[in-house]
Parts: sequence; structure tokens; C-alpha cells
Amino acid sequence: MGLFDRLRGDDDERVVFLGIDGVPYDLVQNHPDVFENLTDIAETGSAGRLESIVPPESSACWPSLTTGKNPGSTGVYGFQDREIDSYETYVPMGKHVSATRLWDRVTDDGRDATVLNVPVTFPPSSRIQRQVSGFLSPSIDAASSDDSVRQVLEDHDYRIDVNAKLGHDDDKTEFIENAHATLDARHDVFTHYLDQDDWDLFFGVFMSTDRVNHFLFGDYANDGEYKDDFLDFYRTLDGYIGEIRDALDDDTTLIVASDHGFTELVWEVNCNQFLADEGWLSYDGDDHDSLADIDDEARAYSLIPGRFYLNLEGREPEGVVPESEYEAVREELRTDLESLTGPDGRQVCKRIVDGETVFDGDHDEIAPDLVVIPADGFDLKSGFGGKKSVFTEGPRNGMHKFENSLLYSTDSDLDIEGSNLFDVTPTILDLMDVEHDGDFDGDSLLGA
Repeated sequence: MGLFDRLRGDDDERVVFLGIDGVPYDLVQNHPDVFENLTDIAETGSAGRLESIVPPESSACWPSLTTGKNPGSTGVYGFQDREIDSYETYVPMGKHVSATRLWDRVTDDGRDATVLNVPVTFPPSSRIQRQVSGFLSPSIDAASSDDSVRQVLEDHDYRIDVNAKLGHDDDKTEFIENAHATLDARHDVFTHYLDQDDWDLFFGVFMSTDRVNHFLFGDYANDGEYKDDFLDFYRTLDGYIGEIRDALDDDTTLIVASDHGFTELVWEVNCNQFLADEGWLSYDGDDHDSLADIDDEARAYSLIPGRFYLNLEGREPEGVVPESEYEAVREELRTDLESLTGPDGRQVCKRIVDGETVFDGDHDEIAPDLVVIPADGFDLKSGFGGKKSVFTEGPRNGMHKFENSLLYSTDSDLDIEGSNLFDVTPTILDLMDVEHDGDFDGDSLLGA
């Protein structure tokens, strides 16, 4: 449906979804002077805390948010997943997402969907109106669904992502400039396509927020050198959200949401080093840097973020833990994880979740046996290169948080209390009056 269809009297409801990756609800609540537009949306529409998924990592969160399904159905559990019947790993892309995406449902209903910069969407789809794939896309050309889209991106000096390497420098000036340039170009392209007014669903994600949080959240939390820069970045983002909100007509609902929260990072926790120190994990030789390098005595291993697997007979190719001992060995591993304390004496594991309680579907063969939700300040890493210590420090001072993502909407009828990522897709479909089978792990937030 395009502009001229609406001029002829077609008043189908439309939705603009703006993703702000990793923005915590408390940050907005605590700074109404910075987030004037989101605060106004909360007062006139709906707003609340949104629960993320297990694990709260963008690579797993966005497939779940855009399908309404858990990783057992999407097939994507994190930034790195294991091949079935193998110790080889891969980085999930859009082609690995098995559940039906929101925009495909909209397209199947005869409506038009513009989808820009959503993580885990490479390669872009040619069956929807237009798409620019997001995080992990190799180039502007490869991220564009067609040549006309590519030309628009080039004309606006579009960047797929912030240059995170700049965040490793002690002087964060160049990183901050790059983050702003990325944000500005994203807004310019979003505005360009919003002005086309030929879409029914506009779905765009600002991911530069996640990057800024990773490298500046500690400054914000501790009144550090870059706190003002951190808040200035968010003041700019909020201004862009306000411009978009003000340009929408009465038949268009705006939803702004994040995929996970954020908190200060104090210690990186090298989970595989912990497993090695505790006798759970060993390697075939001294030169090891991948899961494929574990030896035939390893009983457990970890993948980022906080996913723990038993090396199980019949599931892993060289599994050593008998199926008959699965529960007993898993409890032993849980007990060891519960005993892990940081240099400050705090318990690392805030909560330990059994895999089968949160993962269910046709793609649960690679589901972890345990998932750790860490206490604030402990960022769970899972490299296989070996570290000198379980606890190390790195260039990042912000980390993902399971709690504390957010959802704001201009629709005052949304009931956001107790909501989670799985609720977003059925909510948008209901707002657009798109029929669906209701086969979601969440429910629509739209009141009857």
C-alpha cells in the first residue's frame, strides 16, 4: 500500500518501530531532561519495562523480538553457535533464523515493509519492499536489497555500525565522533524512507546506542570523564525520535523498544578458564583457540554469553558424560558455578537457568544445559584461548543486562506491565490488523 492508496480512503493502521539497542529503562526514567520526547510519549501514550530473553545478547534478542519466538524456535542462541553433531562453531546470520519474521508476515498479508539495520538479517531479503541488513553485514553494497537502496545509503554516508575499535583507545574522542556520525547517518536514511510514505511497517534499529553503552556506561555510572558526552549522545537520539514522532499521522503508531538493558561492567569473567581451573575442561595440546580444540576428557564448555554445555554422549561428537548421569553432572556443574565469587567477594551468578525451561522448539539440539544470568558488573566471556586469570579487565565498562529493557508507544492502550520481547511481534501485527495464527511465545499488549 502506498501514499495514493491512502488518499483514496484506505486508512489501514501502520506502525513505525524504532529499536534502540541496549537502552535501559532506568536511564530514560532517571533523565527526563535528556529524554524529553520519550518522557512525553510516556505521559501521553504507554511506557514500561520490557524483560529481555535468556541469554540477553543482541544476536539472540533481535531474532526473538522480530519473530515472537524463543531461541529454540529461531535457532539462534548467541553471537556464536555450535554446529549440530560437531565442535565447529559459526556466527549466526539472517539465514540461520528459522522462525517467521514479522516483516514476512506483513508482506504475506499484502502490505509493504521497510526494514533497516536490524541485527542478524544478512543477507537482506528481496521479497519485502526494501531492506538494509544490519550488524555483521560485510559492506554497504552487500547490505542493500537493491541498487536504489544502495545509492541512498551512499548518498547519506551511511555506516552499518560504529567503529568499535576506536572505543579501545584511552582517549574516546574519536569514538564519540564516530558514534555521532553513525547515528546522524542512520537518522538521515530513516527520515528519507519515512518521507517516502509508501510503507505499512517501518522497522529500523539504532545500534550505535549499544556501542556507546559498552564503552561509556561506566563513565556515566561513576561521574567519569565522558559522562556528559554519554548524555549528549542520548539527547541527540531523543531529539531524532521526537522528529520522527512529530512527522507521523494519526493512523500510524510509533513503538520505541530496546532488546536488553545495560549496566556497568567491572570484571570480565573468563568462563572456560574457570572450567579449566575446576577440572571440567581440558584441551588437546597447548595451542588452542576454539571449541574444536577440547580433548576427549572435557566434561563441559561454555559459549558466550554465559551458556554452559555438558560434553554429553550422543549429542556432542566426542561426548564423555553418560546420558544416565546427565542430571547429577549438571547439578555438580551448577554447584560449582554457584560457588564462583569475584575479586570483591560477590557471587558472580545471580541466577542459573536450566536450558529446557527457556528453550523449546524444532531447533533446540544446540540449546545450552545451563544459562547464567550474572550479577551486575560481571560480564561472562567464553574464549578458548586460555587466560591467566578467571577475572580480567578490558576496554569496555558497560555490559548487557537481562532486566531493564524498555518499550514506549504513542498508543495509550498498550498494557506493558510484565511484558517481554516475545510480545512485540504479536502486538505490531494486532496494531496493523494483520491476521496471524497466534503461534508465539508472547502475547499482544494491545487491549481488547
